[in-house]
Amino acid sequence: MIVPLGPRRGGLLRAGPTRRPMRTEEPPPHETAVALRTALAEKRASVGVIGLGYVGLPLAYALHGAGLRVVGFDTDAQKVEALAEGRNYLKHLGEALGAELAESARFEATTDFARLGEVDAVLVCVPTPLGSAREPDLSFVLSTAHSIGRALRAGQLLVLESTTYPGTTRDEFLPAVLEAALAAGKSLEPGVDFFVAYSPERADPGRTTHSTATIPKVVGGLDATSGELAGELYRTCVEDVRVVTNAEVAEASKLLENVFRAVNIALVNELKVVLERLDINVWEVVEAASTKPFGFMPFYPGPGLGGHCIPIDPFYLAWKAKQVGQPSRFVELAGEINTEMPDYVIGRTVQTLENAGVALRDARVLVLGLAYKPDVDDTRESPSFELIAGLAALGAHVDYSDPHIPRTVPTRKHDLRRESVALDADSIRSYDAVLIATAHRAFDYELLAEHAALIVDTRNAMAGFKDRLGSRLVRA
Repeated sequence: MIVPLGPRRGGLLRAGPTRRPMRTEEPPPHETAVALRTALAEKRASVGVIGLGYVGLPLAYALHGAGLRVVGFDTDAQKVEALAEGRNYLKHLGEALGAELAESARFEATTDFARLGEVDAVLVCVPTPLGSAREPDLSFVLSTAHSIGRALRAGQLLVLESTTYPGTTRDEFLPAVLEAALAAGKSLEPGVDFFVAYSPERADPGRTTHSTATIPKVVGGLDATSGELAGELYRTCVEDVRVVTNAEVAEASKLLENVFRAVNIALVNELKVVLERLDINVWEVVEAASTKPFGFMPFYPGPGLGGHCIPIDPFYLAWKAKQVGQPSRFVELAGEINTEMPDYVIGRTVQTLENAGVALRDARVLVLGLAYKPDVDDTRESPSFELIAGLAALGAHVDYSDPHIPRTVPTRKHDLRRESVALDADSIRSYDAVLIATAHRAFDYELLAEHAALIVDTRNAMAGFKDRLGSRLVRA
């Protein structure tokens, strides 16, 4: 298993300021690079994927589908056991995935990280959460790097996929690998004996219009050879691979993608609060603005941000900006606005109940949707947890209903210990208010309109019933 490292200068392993490769003439490829490139071209290379979650499992499946031998590594023995038995624990990927991998002689999953030396390429797909002060928490990346270093051998390609700030691959990940390798008595030179690159993950659970194979892949190496080798690896299973100048460009491109979304969502969330005071429907405003065929892209408000990237990545960039003495005020403000959204929704819910003559200490509230987005079972950073915990802390009795998530599991912040409530006429009538946090298609909105005493709608799910509901419907 992986043992997280202790804190080092603020919890991060440091190796000086980010160093970018100079634009000099590249030497002829080393024999190790030639051998790896040949193995990739001939589909003889084996690949290890560390972290079999929402990013790692579909990536491992795509590589396997391309004809490569794949070994999945994870600290969670239950995931490894599920895959061995042909069970797919990520339902949005389909049941066929588990069965196909279990029946293949070219795939296996393990918790034994000592086996990392068996594979030719190692792809790292581990979490990069925030610490208590919203600082980057690289403990999973660094502990994984140490596991890689202990098993490192010549000829391997290492690619970090975890979302992080520019400079992580060069100044944090590589030094941790080298430190562990040296402790194990190995003296290997990056760019010659082994190769290191960064390629940001791009995953959107539940999306059916794109897959791992069709989403373009950005790749940047710590040196030109590493970038080219990583590009060759991903071209085995991805249609469009773009190799950029270095790892720092690739790292920054991932942050730009997600900060772009976070800033625009913050804008429409703030606009929602303003327009509500003006008694203007923000959803109708966005729909109207979307008729412009140029210069506008629609973003929609909500009860907060969920998923692993959008709620976290802006703070990674803001932290790094402060380290180089250039505060990113715009990015920080967007992060603050989005973080405050659950409190706004809680306030609107409390006000709605009070207006109906229901004291919060006597109120029964049903939150619809525990997942952070529709039609999946992904609860990472879901604002529903904040809504449930916040209303309960104020004295309300709070339940949830989600057809994709039968019961809650503990998170880093919350242990709600609840089971999903069946949505029927009797259960709906038993609550003083229904708070729509996630608009699953499986919900019967007609039933809600018929039997709910009050509906607090954060997703515009009840727009088609607004005339029938009248004052029973409140936007939040």
